[in-house]
Formats: sequence, C-alpha cells, structure tokens
Amino acid sequence: MVTARGREVHYMPGGKIDPGETAAQAAVREAREEIGVVLAERDVHPLFSIAVQAHGEPEGRLVEMAVFGVTPDVAASLTPVASAEVDALHWTTTTDVDRCPPAGAEILRRLAASGAID
Repeated sequence: MVTARGREVHYMPGGKIDPGETAAQAAVREAREEIGVVLAERDVHPLFSIAVQAHGEPEGRLVEMAVFGVTPDVAASLTPVASAEVDALHWTTTTDVDRCPPAGAEILRRLAASGAID
C-alpha cells in the first residue's frame, strides 16, 4: 500500500479508468505511475471487485474497485518505488487495517481470507 503526500492513510495504488481503457490497462498504467512497476497487460489478473463507502465522502457514496494481482514469478521480479504521486510504500497486513480507508480495509480482509497476506 502507499501513502499520498501529506496524508496518513494507507491505500492501494490505483486510480480511475481513462476513456477507452480497460480495467486491466488502467491497473498496468497506475502501477507504473504510482509505484514505478512496469507490467504488461498479460501479467495482471483480476482477483476480486469491491464496492464500499468512499473515504471522506457523504454517507452512501461508494467507491468501486477492481483489484488485480500478478503471479509469484512476476512479483518476484518487481521492485516497487514511491513515485511523485506517493510519499511512501508500506508492506501492509491486517494489523494495519485501522490505518486504511474502508476500501483498503476491505481489500486487506479479502486478501487475508484468501491466504495471500498475513
């Protein structure tokens, strides 16, 4: 996870899908922009989607996220680094859930339930 400049909360690197882009293409682009990781679209695979209360927004406004992963062999070749868009990287587990907005907390819970973290 990452923290943005001047913010304390941990969130997953990512962002909005640009016009004409697929969710996988957006994941590849956002990984490059936010954590300096260069992936090919074939490297990413969908894990799950969530829809939860948007952090800092009026009650009932949801954020919808598609969460992608990479295979262990691809992951082993990557070295994420903070970009101009983020302040720091954080290797996060469910013990850090209180530092996350609702979407990040839900992602951590689902990753832990799948055995991917913790």
